[in-house]
Amino acid sequence: MSAMLQEKIRTDGHRPLLAMRGITKNFPGVKALANVQLDVFPGEIHALMGENGAGKSTLMKILSGAYQADGGTIEIQGKTVSISGPMAAKALGIAIIYQELALAPNLTVAENILLGREVLKSGFLNRSAMAKACQGTLAELGADFDSSTLVGSLSLAQRQQVEIAKALISDCRMLVMDEPTTSLSSRECDRLFKVIRQLKSRGIAIVYISHRMSEIYELSDRVTVLRDGTFVGCIARSDLSEEILVRMMVGRDLSSFYQKDRKAKYAPGPVLLSVHNLRDDRKVKDVSFDLHAGEILGLAGLVGAGRTELARLIYGAEDRKGGSVILGSRQLLARHPIDAIKAGIAYLTEDRKQQGLFLDMSVLKNVNISAIGADSGLLGILNGQSGRTRCAKAIADMKIAVADPSTNVGSLSGGNQQKVLLARLLQTHPKVLILDEPTRGVDVGAKSEIYRIIENLAALGTGILVISSELPELIGICDRILVMREGRISGVVGGDTGAAIDSEAIIAMATGSATAQKIRN
Repeated sequence: MSAMLQEKIRTDGHRPLLAMRGITKNFPGVKALANVQLDVFPGEIHALMGENGAGKSTLMKILSGAYQADGGTIEIQGKTVSISGPMAAKALGIAIIYQELALAPNLTVAENILLGREVLKSGFLNRSAMAKACQGTLAELGADFDSSTLVGSLSLAQRQQVEIAKALISDCRMLVMDEPTTSLSSRECDRLFKVIRQLKSRGIAIVYISHRMSEIYELSDRVTVLRDGTFVGCIARSDLSEEILVRMMVGRDLSSFYQKDRKAKYAPGPVLLSVHNLRDDRKVKDVSFDLHAGEILGLAGLVGAGRTELARLIYGAEDRKGGSVILGSRQLLARHPIDAIKAGIAYLTEDRKQQGLFLDMSVLKNVNISAIGADSGLLGILNGQSGRTRCAKAIADMKIAVADPSTNVGSLSGGNQQKVLLARLLQTHPKVLILDEPTRGVDVGAKSEIYRIIENLAALGTGILVISSELPELIGICDRILVMREGRISGVVGGDTGAAIDSEAIIAMATGSATAQKIRN
């Protein structure tokens, strides 16, 4: 960073470096942000908090030029600016480090840091000059690698240092960090926090996005909270308490969601699925739980908690490093999803378009693809009438809005696509159904239909495990809810636990706040 810019940042502390006012952003059918505001001062660590889907990432993508706001203004040091793209943001001194780091692993550290600003000599890269230009910044950050190292050989923590060095060399005034500690060890987190405090002391503004309460208390000067795409409030560190922060994050109207009858006594059937000390040595760490017949069991947690990884371990889509899964009375040694399917487990993926549906194939073929074996005759000839009858029944039962079964699935709405995928899974007659984000990207009407389907399946004795980032959804449909935090089960609510299914309790367990300890006790 140039000395002149550093001095300017330090002397402008009396007014916000960044002022975002009335920011609005719409996507088809969704209002992602509505009249959101954010002020950040030079030399401030400003935490941005909210549940999954609160609008944090969308707001930061507008700041970085990846998205364009539909309304509102952005001011940098009191001047209204237009951020037309990432290069415009960079020119204004704004840098963002996403959770998924944007580095080229086949290039050296220096080549990554100076990407787009390469030093040339006679038309060729002057690698020695580039290495020299980066080495001082790396030394300031306490890097234990040099600028000629290939990025692909670095750890995640070291790659973050490369991203920070990249921001500093481009004269960054403001650095946005999105969940920077998700995959870091405790020691690596301490090292990162030291670097963040260094940047603060130099007058650089930090926008810090995290779900981890302990990090917010340790680092932040102020906290802005978003909820459902709206600005809830901004709290100074001196006024911050866990109770206030949790309430700001989750205080929402649950009336638009399906609500299970809580007056009925919790009376589950026999244990269908029993998971013991399951782990993958990365994201899942010694997880144990039981799922009963006719039970809807929720799995809550924040981004990176390990929920999807746990589901994929049970289903055989990822390699287990330890633990066991018992289905009924038999141990399930699922080394591949086909083993789980044959045993009676079905899994609805969180990414229906990439991992679930065949978008260029018809509804008819998508519904029947799991039942091809049943429709095959002695000579391998398919019974077309059987498939058409099955598809017609699925369309009626699931209320799939499609005029003709020959219609390509890719042309359907998100809700109808999800119902087609669910219909296909049910052709295997599963005993256990794992649903990963079952209503992601679907409208309210389709959500209520999917909730109805889930409830009906549970009434027939199917054990259902529901993973969702929407707390109102889990609270509305589940008998019990497991809460995951950093790869482990951190608590359970509902059922026979004695702990009521409550959004504040779930958030507390997911973030590891002291409130969670009180709830467990």
